Amino acid sequence: MLKYICIKNLALLEELRLEFESGFTAVTGETGAGKSVLLGALGLLSGTRTDKGMIRQGQDLLEVEAALYFADAFLIDNLLEVAGLPACEDGLLLLQRTIHRTKIPRIQVNGSLATLVQLQALGESWIDFHGPGEPQKLFQEKRQLEMLDTYADNAKSLAVFAVGYDEWRCALREIEALENGERLDQDELDFVRKQIKKIDAVDVSEDSIEELERDYTRMSSAQELVGLASACSEGMIGEQSVNDSLGGVLLRLEELVELDEGSQSLLERARSLQIELQDLGEEVGNLATDYDFDPEAIEVATERMNLWQELRRKYGGSVEAVLCKREELAQKIDIQGDLEGVLFKKREATVDLESELKKQAVKLTASRKKSAKALAQKAAALLQALGFKKARLEIKLIADAKLHEHGDSHCQFLFAPNAGQDLQPLNKIASSGETARVMLALKTVLAEADATPLLVFDEVDANVGGEVGRTVGSELARLAKKHQVLCVTHLPQVASLAHNHYVVTKSQDEDSTTVNIAPLGDSRSARLEELARMLGDRKSASARAHAEELLG
Repeated sequence: MLKYICIKNLALLEELRLEFESGFTAVTGETGAGKSVLLGALGLLSGTRTDKGMIRQGQDLLEVEAALYFADAFLIDNLLEVAGLPACEDGLLLLQRTIHRTKIPRIQVNGSLATLVQLQALGESWIDFHGPGEPQKLFQEKRQLEMLDTYADNAKSLAVFAVGYDEWRCALREIEALENGERLDQDELDFVRKQIKKIDAVDVSEDSIEELERDYTRMSSAQELVGLASACSEGMIGEQSVNDSLGGVLLRLEELVELDEGSQSLLERARSLQIELQDLGEEVGNLATDYDFDPEAIEVATERMNLWQELRRKYGGSVEAVLCKREELAQKIDIQGDLEGVLFKKREATVDLESELKKQAVKLTASRKKSAKALAQKAAALLQALGFKKARLEIKLIADAKLHEHGDSHCQFLFAPNAGQDLQPLNKIASSGETARVMLALKTVLAEADATPLLVFDEVDANVGGEVGRTVGSELARLAKKHQVLCVTHLPQVASLAHNHYVVTKSQDEDSTTVNIAPLGDSRSARLEELARMLGDRKSASARAHAEELLG
């Protein structure tokens, strides 16, 4: 849910900080007061495109930032991980967007720079706008199908289908590549076999290559190693070595013990040190013999190392890459030996995959047909309460000629707001207020399954009033049990049912115009005054009485 927003220099608004609560929030104000400023700020944070004309006149910088809290941040963290952005800390998602008149725009997500595309992908997961000029999911057939599948509880079936569909498409691409690929002639086959022989000659594996590189390094430095080992041994046990010096020390320690028997343990330790030094010197000296490699062994290791370096340069630099290339080359030979047989097996496999996918698609379509009727009936019933007395809503399921990533069907939401009108796709409806109420009806029905945290409604109450307005408010409040709902409204019947109430005001002097948005909080008197204004006259006793009745 949206917890906090800060807006600077957006349109007529100079600077504003607001904190939000859960539930249903109403935003009211005089016509032209600037209620759209808040929606514009939310649009910027969800990734809508903009221009520098939104920057407040006389200022160089527009900035919007927000904090959103997710009780379960699993989904949003997955999106952030895919985008390479920092995960939420304690469930908080921090967004910031800056637009400058002369500098490039900047977007930050959880403190890291992000792209507009990444911001848009995140926006789809946390906010849904419903109103004029806003990106409306309901108009897109893809989104309509998602709504229907959500209501039908098809998520698991779709996930299984998607895996099988990807496998099937991959198999079809492999067949196409084999059918269109050129057959290898004898020279090309010989070349492929030689490459496999080279890889096998190196004996490529993690352990063998590690051993080869270690041995080759030692052999390459054999002369230097022999010299170092000999010098170390001579320094420890040769003439004028450490061992000679230690012998002189032992003689003095023996004299010390004759005078002080308590020093006997020190003498014993020195003798042990001499014995250990002698052993160590001899072992280091033996290394010189070990480093005297057989010339034939050096030649074999050098040849194998050169071959390994060649393979690394050709095929990717790692043991895994070279082994993958060997498998690919071996498959080429196998396929060329029996191309028709390989194609036959792959075609059989794709037929089986397609057959299984068609069975799954039939089940998905059947589930959609059943749910389409139920969803349309529930939404239509609710639309009657929202003022569409003769409205009709139908969800038409359309069969597709070919399988696609969502099955073998798609749907289209058709609507006729008035009696005598033909059903039409939703994007053909003239009134944005009608569209918003259709979405309100669908969202209410889908509230249990829809995961979008914040729903924003603008002009949902357009062209309605009285009892219908009260119903609209009741449905928004009901929807707010599962979502955070923000509604810009002109109807006191709607605003009175909100859990939180914000008022937009505009002030002017000779030089400037400023918009402000303020929460009414728990002040009943402030809410009564605003509702009375919406009813016609904040000073009117009858308007205040009506406001009291609405709040009561």
